[in-house]
Amino acid sequence: MIEYKNEVEAAEAFKEQIKKLKTEISRVIVGQNEVEDGVLTSIFCKGHSLLVGVPGLAKTLLVKTISESLDLSFNRIQFTPDLMPGDITGSEILDDHKNFKFSKGPLFANIILADEINRTPPKTQAALLEAMQEKTVTVGGQNHLLPNPFFVLATQNPIEQEGTYPLPEAQLDRFMFNLFLDYPSFEEEVLVVKNTTSEISAKPSKVFGAAEILYFQDLVRKVPVADNVYEYAVKLVSKTRPNYSMATAEVNKYVSYGAGPRASQYLIMGAKCNALMMGKYSPDIENIQAVAESVLRHRILKNYKAEAEGVSINDIIKHLF
Repeated sequence: MIEYKNEVEAAEAFKEQIKKLKTEISRVIVGQNEVEDGVLTSIFCKGHSLLVGVPGLAKTLLVKTISESLDLSFNRIQFTPDLMPGDITGSEILDDHKNFKFSKGPLFANIILADEINRTPPKTQAALLEAMQEKTVTVGGQNHLLPNPFFVLATQNPIEQEGTYPLPEAQLDRFMFNLFLDYPSFEEEVLVVKNTTSEISAKPSKVFGAAEILYFQDLVRKVPVADNVYEYAVKLVSKTRPNYSMATAEVNKYVSYGAGPRASQYLIMGAKCNALMMGKYSPDIENIQAVAESVLRHRILKNYKAEAEGVSINDIIKHLF
């Protein structure tokens, strides 16, 4: 049983543990600090993240390293066009006594890396997204609880290719964050090449266990928030909705539709965790802005005019601030 004298002491412990965790991750992963922060924030907010980046940017390695540092079970599912829902959830099989027995699929782990989620048909995508939402899978009319904690970190290739099934906006909304992985800087790439072409292989130490993660998830929810911060989060989301009373001129010009109430909820939850990571006991507007791009990026759909004029979603979000 994890116990601290009070919540202030617990908050201090969380900040220190996160520092240690980042140090361990940096032994394997070079750069990508913002993405690291985003993945850790979503984990401690009981959310899920979508990682978008071209092949070879260490998306899989990042998720695997984080799972090792957190001392959690990890499964990687390679999403392919022939993958069926039963291949990930599990299925009922006949045992030696001719009775049906449930055989668990790869979804039964604490951290799931759903690799190239947009390569699999909508039926299998829907099975994964249902598991993310309900934390259970239903097979043969029976509900089976997934492990706790449970996080899905899905990857998606941003390059348009044949044979992909883009996630519908309603399904994208299930992800707390959309995290974009960019190319490393020149210095970072030199370091990556040095580290990966020598005989020395770094392995992270374990920092958090499952019980600690569950404890700190509850702590994040308890963080108090001032009314002006709640109002700022809701106003920020309201501004993304075209033809809405609070919409900005840029939104009315370039956006087809904006973010829903789930975005406001995730802004507040993300800001709470971001504040704790920075050693603050309550989030402010700076913490809302720190998570805003990752929360809003996949919840705003730009129109043809934005496409024609080369206006990006990030440009639109920055105008909101």
